[in-house]
Amino acid sequence: MRKRWLAPALTVVMGACGGSSSTQPSTPPSTTPAPPPGGPTITITAAGVSPKQLEVTVGSRVTFTNNDSVPHEMYSDPHPSHGDCPPIDEVSVVTPGQSRQTGVFSSARTCGYHDHGQSTNTSLQGTIVIR
Repeated sequence: MRKRWLAPALTVVMGACGGSSSTQPSTPPSTTPAPPPGGPTITITAAGVSPKQLEVTVGSRVTFTNNDSVPHEMYSDPHPSHGDCPPIDEVSVVTPGQSRQTGVFSSARTCGYHDHGQSTNTSLQGTIVIR
């Protein structure tokens, strides 16, 4: 008699152990999504930004990569109010080793940018030309 209920009980227990991945806690999304590989990039180093002027097409994004040992606050001109080019303002603070993207450049224009914390440092100022 024992054997009759043992097999169905084991089946229920074994099935319950399998579970689906949806019952597992999900990994929280990263607060800073990694930019896709490739595409236009501005690199920040202790020597400044490179390139100083970058040309992109309408609909593009630009990645700012911080290869310096200190954080940088990349915003659009003018300092200190910013706001001239909102897609650049989305970059904000870029910590050492981090990459952050601008928003989408939706219209042709020229946008100046700078490091908010070092606004007079011309090596940390540049221009993105959207065509």
